[in-house]
Amino acid sequence: MAISPTCQPDITIDDHLDVAHERGLAEDVLDGLTRPFKELPPKHFYDERGCELFDRITELPEYYPTRAERAILEADAEAIVAATGAAELVELGSGTAAKTRVLLDAMAAAETLRRFVPFDVAESVVRASAEALVEEYPGLRVHGVIGDFERHLDRIPPPVPGEPRVVALLGGTIGNFPPGSRRRLLREIAALLGPEDRLLLGTDLVKDSGTLEAAYDDAAGVTAEFNRNVLRVLNRELDADFPLEDFEHVAFFDRRNEWIEMRLRARRACTVRIATLALDVELAAGEEIRTEISAKFTRRRVAEDCAAAGLRLDGWHTDAERRFALSLAAPVAV
Repeated sequence: MAISPTCQPDITIDDHLDVAHERGLAEDVLDGLTRPFKELPPKHFYDERGCELFDRITELPEYYPTRAERAILEADAEAIVAATGAAELVELGSGTAAKTRVLLDAMAAAETLRRFVPFDVAESVVRASAEALVEEYPGLRVHGVIGDFERHLDRIPPPVPGEPRVVALLGGTIGNFPPGSRRRLLREIAALLGPEDRLLLGTDLVKDSGTLEAAYDDAAGVTAEFNRNVLRVLNRELDADFPLEDFEHVAFFDRRNEWIEMRLRARRACTVRIATLALDVELAAGEEIRTEISAKFTRRRVAEDCAAAGLRLDGWHTDAERRFALSLAAPVAV
């Protein structure tokens, strides 16, 4: 672990990526692109450019989840803070912490706010948000953690005794994991919680396929560029030679699994060299690489996933149109 220096005493930044992260990318690519059905995990979208593109996506007219989730936070943050007594907020996949400020405002107004723990893969984003937040909230301590959900949750600092903690996984991120991995992640999050702590979970809800597919295939083509950005990451980090212009963006709603799939489809047959791995990947014309699933939920599915992780559903908040939900879950007493 590297503790990155900062000139502000209220900020600590722990970096757990380094060589291990590079190895993780290489392992994911080697595993995913040598399967009969090729796929790449969506966490590799989010380099600095990917984060910028995703921020643009959240402002598109077709992309309702961010607006719906923010509407819930603006309407119910005070009630969520009152129900939890939260003094500490841990946000997994914190990004720029834009929506988080609604919760931090409510915690500050309740005079309970003590510490914010942003957890993200992008160091520059964690550092920038930490520096901004300590200026905005006098007395706030920020302990940033740069890491990977699947490797570093155990590096999150322990809670402060007597200060209830809320661990937030917002934006529907939980839907990017298939059911088995999703429940495993929820169990790992549950391990971070004491008896008075809570999980705050954002989930996109099942709805008509037209609305869902438009949200992942916008008219301006921003999501298509975001999708192709994962190939740009591979070209840069693993010395690959993917011809980005030869891959088209595909997004559709799988009704059986109730999830959106994003894929990249090869417009022509090509052989891609990934020099760092000494790997040649052959793609036929029309062959696809799956880059993301985004599961959609019902209240029952959320409750069942929580129960499988040793959590009980303790609160349910939706926007007026019931497009998105924020749920609170508590550890089951043993």
